[in-house]
Amino acid sequence: MATFRATFREWARWISPAVTLALVGCGGGGTLPARPVPPSCQVAGAGTTRCGASGQSCCVSPSLPAGTYDRTYTNDGTAVTGRADPAQLSAFRLDTYLVTVGRFRQFVAARAAGWNPLAGSGKHTHLNGGRGLVDSDGSGYEPGWGPIDDGFLPALTDWTKLLDCEAHFQTWTDDPGPNEALPMSCISWYDAYAFCIWDGGFLPSEAEWEYAAAGGDEQRAYPWGSTDPIAGGPDYAIAGCDYPPGSTSCTGVVNVAPVGTAVRGAGRWGQLDLAGSLSEWTLDWLAPYKPCTDCVFLTDYSYRVVRGGSFGTDTQNLPANARIGDTPQSRPAFYGARCARSP
Repeated sequence: MATFRATFREWARWISPAVTLALVGCGGGGTLPARPVPPSCQVAGAGTTRCGASGQSCCVSPSLPAGTYDRTYTNDGTAVTGRADPAQLSAFRLDTYLVTVGRFRQFVAARAAGWNPLAGSGKHTHLNGGRGLVDSDGSGYEPGWGPIDDGFLPALTDWTKLLDCEAHFQTWTDDPGPNEALPMSCISWYDAYAFCIWDGGFLPSEAEWEYAAAGGDEQRAYPWGSTDPIAGGPDYAIAGCDYPPGSTSCTGVVNVAPVGTAVRGAGRWGQLDLAGSLSEWTLDWLAPYKPCTDCVFLTDYSYRVVRGGSFGTDTQNLPANARIGDTPQSRPAFYGARCARSP
């Protein structure tokens, strides 16, 4: 991934609008050091540089501050109870949008050109002197991508077959078309992990994902607050087969909305579709919580954690603290991903 310097305007196209305003307010008008534009957004178009209501870069990745919250809690909309299993997190960034078809298409092209994750890549290298997250089971630090993972990443000739997972609901098309701004579905945990590595980031830990969805120490019922998502409709979450508005059942890809459609469903730090749209792979294996600091659960418990619910979910998986798991090889049309990044 090329590293480059850009003018203020070039840089400001993809960073958080709040950060842009802050820089303008400081009188910054010269050349500034820029974070590299993620590879998936270096080709302009739908699903790469035009996402959400404002048509911003699909790789916008707001910062989340360091903080502590409780991983176990209940929020009935009036009070937070049952708080347990505190987690402390260092600052990090989390993409506003789910990975789109358009962004994933750039990854497939890179794979076809011979790209493969390097051994040890994908760690949270800004933590613990480059060693990454601490294993909450006490066995060390995250290892990053390994030889075992290589065996589960599809061969270059298998992409089309594997991404065509469900004829009615899959978002992938072999050629660019009207689905480019839809969230990318039918991806396994290995696909999601490799994509985020290639894109200059990493899969978020379950603690990081829930921290964003819960609004940190606000311990929210849903990423946006306490409004019931089914009653609020697709302005809050693409769920319950209620998209397009008025739908009563899921019949096909028409029920999957472009990323960022649920504009009132933004989390505390701006992330959209943390509830509904597609369920999201996280780094951890599914296991009981433990109090921890910058942690991930690395012991194989058969299932990787999937969070957030999907366009077909009614209510059970939409709360910020709801969690399920699945085998990492699974690739249903209801699963997608978003990437996290160093602060």
